[in-house]
Amino acid sequence: MRYDAFIGQVQAVAALPNRGSAARATSAVLRTLAERLPDGTADHLFAQLPADLVAEIEGPQVPRRGGGKRHKGGPAAERFDLPTFSGRVAWRGRVSDDTATRYVSTVFEVLDAAVAPELMDKVADALPRDIGQLLPAARIDDPLD
Repeated sequence: MRYDAFIGQVQAVAALPNRGSAARATSAVLRTLAERLPDGTADHLFAQLPADLVAEIEGPQVPRRGGGKRHKGGPAAERFDLPTFSGRVAWRGRVSDDTATRYVSTVFEVLDAAVAPELMDKVADALPRDIGQLLPAARIDDPLD
């Protein structure tokens, strides 16, 4: 999926007034997601996204052991729950926590359509249950069902 299509999908699904709002929402969610995901999963996710989207959200990269680059999140995943995740998205996007949660759900939906299903399974497995509940219903693996 190309950058314009990705941002357009976020704008449409979230019913945002303009592309700038959609780009800010996307950036806020993906930056926060990169902080939460394990190193390899974040790298694989970013490798499947449009290069111009990745360049926009990466900011400065941090060198890591082995000579590669780590996407903004550091050498290992940070462990945090949905309130922290939404709080970071809200701060980055300059929106309320409720709006941030809607952004997370929207970007997850667009990501699910944009990257390989196996990768989204890894993303789902790496997230705690409360954040994972914002993934599209087909990605939620509920062992209680």
